[in-house]
Amino acid sequence: MYLGYVVDQELIKKDPHFRMGCVFCHKGNAKEMSREAAHKGMVRKPSDNLRSCMACHKKITDNYAKSLHYTTAGLRTGVMPRFSKEELKIFDEKVFEKSCRSCHASCGDCHVKGAPVSGISIGLIDKHKFVKKDEGKTCAFCHGGRVYPEYTGNYGGAPDVHYQKGMLCMDCHKKEEFHGDGTAYKTKSEVKQRPACRDCHKPGNEAKLTAQIAHREHEGKVSCYGCHSGAAYRNCSDCHGGHAAANPGMILGKSPRDKKTLTTLRLIPTVRDTFLPAGIKMEHYDVLPNYWDTPAHNIRKRTDRTRNCDVCHVEGKNFLTKEMLIKDGSKANESLIIVPKPINR
Repeated sequence: MYLGYVVDQELIKKDPHFRMGCVFCHKGNAKEMSREAAHKGMVRKPSDNLRSCMACHKKITDNYAKSLHYTTAGLRTGVMPRFSKEELKIFDEKVFEKSCRSCHASCGDCHVKGAPVSGISIGLIDKHKFVKKDEGKTCAFCHGGRVYPEYTGNYGGAPDVHYQKGMLCMDCHKKEEFHGDGTAYKTKSEVKQRPACRDCHKPGNEAKLTAQIAHREHEGKVSCYGCHSGAAYRNCSDCHGGHAAANPGMILGKSPRDKKTLTTLRLIPTVRDTFLPAGIKMEHYDVLPNYWDTPAHNIRKRTDRTRNCDVCHVEGKNFLTKEMLIKDGSKANESLIIVPKPINR
C-alpha cells in the first residue's frame, strides 16, 4: 500500500479505473524516479475537466456537463431578476464565475474525494476507491448546512420519517437527477426527474377517511410540506451580509412561485448590499422576496397541524406576518403573507 495516497495494491488489480495507470488521469511522468520529476505537471483533480471521465463515460459526462450540479445555473437564475442588464454582465464576470461556480461538483467530488467546503475536506471517500454512492459523506458534506441535518434530526427536531425507515438521499433522488438528462435546466423546479410526494403516496390510498378528507380539502391550496413539515428548520438571517447567522424556525406563507399555494418558506436574505463590493446595487432588488418555498426535509406523518385544525385556522401558528419580516427586506415579502380562513363550525 502506498500510505501517502492510500492506494491499495489489491484495489489497483481489481478496479478498472487503474488499468491505464495513474498518469492516464493525473498526468505527470511515471518513468521518473524522483518525486519532484514524477509529479511535474500532475493534475490533482482530473475530473475538474470532464474530458478526463469522458474517455470512458461519454454519455454520462455529456449529460452531466448540462446538469445543475455542474453548471450551478440555479444560483444565477435565482438572483438575476434583481439586476439590470449592465449589472448582470458584472455579476457573470466578477461574481458568478469566480464565486458561485466554485461550488460546482465534479465527478470525483462524489465518487472519489469529497469537495472542500469552506476550506474543509473529507478527503478520499474510501482509499481512492471509485464508490458508486455514499450519501452520508458526499451528499451530507455539501448539503450539510440545511438538508441533511434536518433530515437526520441533528438540527434539533425529530428526524424525517423516511430517514427513520432507513431511506437515504438516492432512494428519492435518482442518479438521472444528479447526472442530468442532457437538458440545460435553469432551476431545479424545471427538472422532470425530481421526486414528488405523490410518486409514492397516491391520493385516495390513505388508510383513514379523515386523512382522505383532509387531503381532498387542501388539494391545490396547501403543499405537503405545509402540513407535514415536523419541526423548525434552518433560516439564514444574515448569511449573505458579510458574516453567517442562522436561526431555527418554521414559516408558512404563499409560495413565491405559485401564490395560490400555502407552503413552508425559508428565509434566504440576499441583502441590499450583498454584491456592492462588485459594483452591483441591484436596481431591481424588490422584484424578488427574501422568503422562498422550501421542501423541508423533516417530514412527519403527524404534526401539530395534522392533529388539530385550530393550529392554523384559529391560532395562525407559524404563519408569516408583517411584524416578522426582516428589516429593510424586499417589498415583495409582503405579497407572501396569508391570513388563514376561519372554519365554519
